[in-house]
Amino acid sequence: MVEVVSNLIKKRKILELSEYFADLNSVDIAKDMVDLREEEIVLAFRILPKDIAVEVFSYLESDMQEYIIQSITDSELKDIVDKLFLDDTVDIIEELPSHMVKKVLKNTSKEKRELINQFLKYDENTAGSMMTIEFLDLKESMTVKDAIKFIRRDTLDKEDVDTCFIIDNNRKLKGTLHLKELILNDEKTSIEDIMDRNVISTSTMEDQEIVASEFKKYDLTCMPVVDKEDRLVGIITVDDVMDIVDKENTEDFQKMAAIKPNEESYLKTPVIDLAKNRVVWLLVLMISATFTGSIIKKFDDVLQSVVILAAFIPMLMDTGGNAGSQSSTLVIRGLALGDIELKDYLKVMFKEFRVSLIVATILASVNFLRIYFLEKTDLFISLTVCLSLFFTVIIAKVVGGLLPIIAKKLKLDPAIMASPLITTIVDTFALMVYFTLAKLLLRI
Repeated sequence: MVEVVSNLIKKRKILELSEYFADLNSVDIAKDMVDLREEEIVLAFRILPKDIAVEVFSYLESDMQEYIIQSITDSELKDIVDKLFLDDTVDIIEELPSHMVKKVLKNTSKEKRELINQFLKYDENTAGSMMTIEFLDLKESMTVKDAIKFIRRDTLDKEDVDTCFIIDNNRKLKGTLHLKELILNDEKTSIEDIMDRNVISTSTMEDQEIVASEFKKYDLTCMPVVDKEDRLVGIITVDDVMDIVDKENTEDFQKMAAIKPNEESYLKTPVIDLAKNRVVWLLVLMISATFTGSIIKKFDDVLQSVVILAAFIPMLMDTGGNAGSQSSTLVIRGLALGDIELKDYLKVMFKEFRVSLIVATILASVNFLRIYFLEKTDLFISLTVCLSLFFTVIIAKVVGGLLPIIAKKLKLDPAIMASPLITTIVDTFALMVYFTLAKLLLRI
């Protein structure tokens, strides 16, 4: 697309460029506009049909949105803001610097400006901050005929028209009704008689992660949001939830890699910020790793007596760390999906213990065959290494399974109990077991 657009702009073939854009998806246009030169971006954006331009603008990265806002006139900006859904407008404003926010708000109607200010009061990452107010609501006192007439007149600016939300005269949520059901019923039928009263809703202050899990649990495409008085104030659509899931997964992956979460893309994040996000956890892990050094120093006499024991330390520590990481990763995922709850800690511990017995037996047996028969290592040294491996794997898997649950109990993100931290903890246990068995079996 980039080459085609650039060539058409150079040749000033505006009509052909407009026709070319009309055949493309808004998401694809937004994605490819990133590779255009700055002067081409604004020209291409101005050529877009107005309805498509608004959609494209909502999909652009925040820095490109900022550049376009700076480059276009107030009247052009007003056209965009007027047609943007309110939740998209709020998301854009939250990313813009203050001087850009002033320009956007200046070109926003008074009614929309008041709604934007109301949305900005909701805490970040709550249902209230991510909902939209462009939804279809019907009074329970309406008939099917009244409802269809109302829908025909009032759906142009709605984000979701497949589901109608039924309210009473005080705007209290009473039920939902799919458009299909509305069309199939007799026009004299009362909405109250055919609506679904079993409504899955959420409150404005609910955490967005819980909202996302509710969408998955009940297989929803949209969810109504109510205030403290149970009045309908907005809805959350599945596209908003997909953004949340993507954001939460990215955050969890960063924490599991011992990196401070960062919302900016990798290539756009300054080097100094990337370094700051990583160095804190690396310092914590480096300092905590001194425990393993202290244990080696404490058992220095054992290593001096049987030097070959040192050769097996990396294998023990790596295997233990990997075993613990496997368990913690599965439990963290289970907690995120709601498959595992805090009350299941005994079930998790017992299951990981049984798994560890099987895994530890296989690993220790194979390792014994390798170092005793192939490498001709002394029998008691081989037994020491393999028994240490056996107990290390058991400890690693049980600890790896329980630590994420403990973190959640302490109101911490379970993702922090991932590979780097688990490995550091398991290394300490592995060395203690190893040297203790060495002293007992080798009589050092």
